[in-house]
Amino acid sequence: MTKADLVENVYYKTGFSKKESAEIVESVFELMKQTLERGDKIKIAGFGNFVVKQKATRRGRNPQTGEEIEISSRKILTFKPSQVLKNTINDDIS
Repeated sequence: MTKADLVENVYYKTGFSKKESAEIVESVFELMKQTLERGDKIKIAGFGNFVVKQKATRRGRNPQTGEEIEISSRKILTFKPSQVLKNTINDDIS
């Protein structure tokens, strides 16, 4: 699913214009982005959690040359689905 697909779904389900639907989707994503940039967690009940974590500097190896390298510290974004979402996905498999 793409952002355009989300806009279409908001348009069909809410009755807002396509422009208004696009603004809503953009606003939600912008709010999520700003929240994560601050280092805050996003918890969506029934869906899951988005969390920014700090990874420490570590030693690595260049797979082509075998040379040891240092991988610098960085922030990563993780998503942990809720149990409700996991159950929903697994119910589709059964």
